[in-house]
Amino acid sequence: MAILLYRLGRLSFRRRGRVLALWLLLLALLGGGAAAFSGPTTSKFSIPGTESQKALDSLAREFPQAGGATGTIVVAAPEGGKLTPSAVAPVTEEAAEVPGVLAAVDPFVSKAVSQDGRYALIQVQFESGADGITDAQREAFTEAGASVSGLRVEHGGEIMRGVPEIGSTEIIGVAVAALVLVLTFGSLVAAGMTLLNALVGVAAGMAGLFALSSTVELTSTAPILALMLGLAVGIDYALFITSRYRHYLLEGMDGEEAAGRAAGTAGSAVVFAGATVVIALAGLAVAGVPFLTVMGLAAAATVALAVLVSLTLLPAVLGFAGARVLPRKQRTRDRTPAPAPVEAGAEAGFGFRWGRIVARLRVPVLVLGVAGLGALALPVQDMRLALPDASTEAVGSPNREAYDLTTEGFGEGFNGRLVAVVSGDTARATGTAAKETAALITDTDGVLAVAAPQMNEKGTTALLAVIPETGPTAAATEDTVNEIRDRVADVGGAAVSLTGATAVGIDVSEKLAAALPVYLLLVVGLSVLLLMLVFRSVLVPLKAALGFLLTIGATFGITVAIFQEGHLSELVGLDTPGPLVSFLPILLIGILFGLAMDYEVFLVSRMREDFVHGADARESVISGVGHNARVVTAAAVIMTAVFGGFVFMPDPIIKSIGFALAIGVLVDAFVVRMALVPAVMHLLGRAAWWLPRPVDRVLPDLDIEGERLRREIPAQRGPVELVKT
Repeated sequence: MAILLYRLGRLSFRRRGRVLALWLLLLALLGGGAAAFSGPTTSKFSIPGTESQKALDSLAREFPQAGGATGTIVVAAPEGGKLTPSAVAPVTEEAAEVPGVLAAVDPFVSKAVSQDGRYALIQVQFESGADGITDAQREAFTEAGASVSGLRVEHGGEIMRGVPEIGSTEIIGVAVAALVLVLTFGSLVAAGMTLLNALVGVAAGMAGLFALSSTVELTSTAPILALMLGLAVGIDYALFITSRYRHYLLEGMDGEEAAGRAAGTAGSAVVFAGATVVIALAGLAVAGVPFLTVMGLAAAATVALAVLVSLTLLPAVLGFAGARVLPRKQRTRDRTPAPAPVEAGAEAGFGFRWGRIVARLRVPVLVLGVAGLGALALPVQDMRLALPDASTEAVGSPNREAYDLTTEGFGEGFNGRLVAVVSGDTARATGTAAKETAALITDTDGVLAVAAPQMNEKGTTALLAVIPETGPTAAATEDTVNEIRDRVADVGGAAVSLTGATAVGIDVSEKLAAALPVYLLLVVGLSVLLLMLVFRSVLVPLKAALGFLLTIGATFGITVAIFQEGHLSELVGLDTPGPLVSFLPILLIGILFGLAMDYEVFLVSRMREDFVHGADARESVISGVGHNARVVTAAAVIMTAVFGGFVFMPDPIIKSIGFALAIGVLVDAFVVRMALVPAVMHLLGRAAWWLPRPVDRVLPDLDIEGERLRREIPAQRGPVELVKT
């Protein structure tokens, strides 16, 4: 591996013009494909095979007029006043005239008027689904009732759920990343080159993703997740290779040799770090959830592109930059630098000092670290999962205003309506079953009301609107849904299923919770095997996996405390705490495991490199921490900044994902990898690198440390020259 990447790095450096041209051509082709073939994203979260999804599929066949998107217009009279049919009629009429609307139901006909007569709900049925609603239709819907004076009119429903957009908040993370790179490298050229390299990879990944969006159904969060990860790992991988390139330049190697050596050593670590991320993301497919599979594969493809860019385009760009990647005082034009000037006084730096502190205090560091992370994980026991509803949207947004006004006039249950679908062979059997179903549901605890059945044209399918007493994401609503399903399972003469946005959310959460243990076992197991190949050790991969469990526990604990329980929620701009989005745990585990193994590979690969080159166990650990502390710190700060930039987005899903990833990176990099890992390595000593002899003979030698590279290809030293471009 190291020799192959060494040759690739030298080739890319030497043929830098062609490599750059090829990447620019690929970027142009992908950009053209994105412009020509991009399609809309979807906000649907569904899982084939669940009861709620089967019911929706049945409705699409048997009751197509009920399968379109719905909107709700909430009308309220001034305090102390009452609504009249003549006052509400203009709002209903304007809603019915919105393009694409099949019907707008008069609330006085449907009896959707509050007991005090002050509030009314106008149900609006669209012909197409929510993803087919255009901005013009949505705008026309929000203008319905605008001409009516003296009444408060709010617009909500599923058509008002906007698609999160990539905006200016991400610039904050990129700006912080640029600043950290400048401080780390001491060179604007090195910082700009590293950032540009990452941006090219992200641009290619995003363009390719949107080029496929017309044939692959993308959720609205998939491109944003791919952008998050592409930026973060792209910058980190370029940072790691560039740092090693600078190191070799200062050892006296010429530019081409330094690029080859950097690709052969640091590049090997990047390949395996990227592989763990890709495995973790692609492993999301085992959950059997289509939207999650697409999210994982999209992000995995972006990460794979980031690795490829770092191994090919980065050496080419290094060739154009020459010695300008070094601080001005370290450059030379006409002489060979003294061997390893970068190491002069290095062992007095903070990284080495920290490594010695951990070596001396390894037991207290381990005890305090584990106890502290365990304490942060305590809120996990109260974690609740659900799909987000309008109650967690930003205060003042149209959907949130409609939700709050509905709650004020009718109660929270009216925001989480359920739909019972009764399907029979004949109209008579369906009608009888619908009446029996309505009676059973009415007697269920937690049910506020059941509307009269609506029949399709054939009379073989009936719909019953069910109003629970509690809101869509309340634990009591989940209990009510489960009890209704148990009760209607015995209705004879017809099949009865429960659906609606609330039921879909419950089914999604249960399906993901059931898939989580299988996913965790598969991904962690495969990654442990991969790390065993990389480090030729049994204990190092196990230690890495156990450290990750501490990371994920503390991350979930902090996220629950802020986003669910509301502690310090104002710091992240969260208006209303609520359950975590149902796919956050499995998504977070996949992403954080991959990123945690990034730092593990970066840090421990240098420890093993020094160990196999003759250093004792203690000094190799100190050297690994000392040489990589600055790079790992910079990488963690950059990742935190990139992920943290998404916390400022108003969408609660993106906000919670960005926050959890940022906190997870901080915990894993600075507590687990920089403190607990060296403490454990010191306690293990030489045993850390133990591998049973039979296993050692079977495992291929991947040579991530570049031992064969060092032995078989002597370093070519020469003057470091500024390359004129």
